[in-house]
Amino acid sequence: MKKLLFISLTLLISLSASSQQYDQAIGIRGGYSSGFEYRAFANEYVSYKALLSTRKHGIQLTGLKEFHQYELFDFSNDVVFIYGFGAHIGYEKWNAYDPDELLYQPYYYEKKTGPVVGLDGLVALEYTLMDVPLTFGIEAKPFFNLFGKNFFQLHPFDFAFTIKYIF
Repeated sequence: MKKLLFISLTLLISLSASSQQYDQAIGIRGGYSSGFEYRAFANEYVSYKALLSTRKHGIQLTGLKEFHQYELFDFSNDVVFIYGFGAHIGYEKWNAYDPDELLYQPYYYEKKTGPVVGLDGLVALEYTLMDVPLTFGIEAKPFFNLFGKNFFQLHPFDFAFTIKYIF
């Protein structure tokens, strides 16, 4: 009787776990803005992502609102098209070269640090493995800095690969 009860509970738990909808994801991003990301789903079609990344010897925190489109491709229902927008804030470091007055040293450099704030876009394709709770993706995240080292900088080519664990 105990074995039957144990087997029944195990089957019930495993069936409920396999039909469970994923609410969150954590992962890594490898590209120009490499880092760690966390995604929280508001519903099946909208999610919010926080990305902590390194770029130009500094750290940026990016927040994005993402929209998911399912069944867009005929070859697989597990491929999702994602697009979105957001903003980033952080800092960056650079070397500032200045002329020197001395004859023996024609120039010197000074390490500078400054804040950076900007806007981001996102276009991505993700493939979800249903047997293992993982997603693999490729994305483009163009961004521009409103201020930072330079007053206005546009970066249209921030491509990356992503791997996320969904739960």
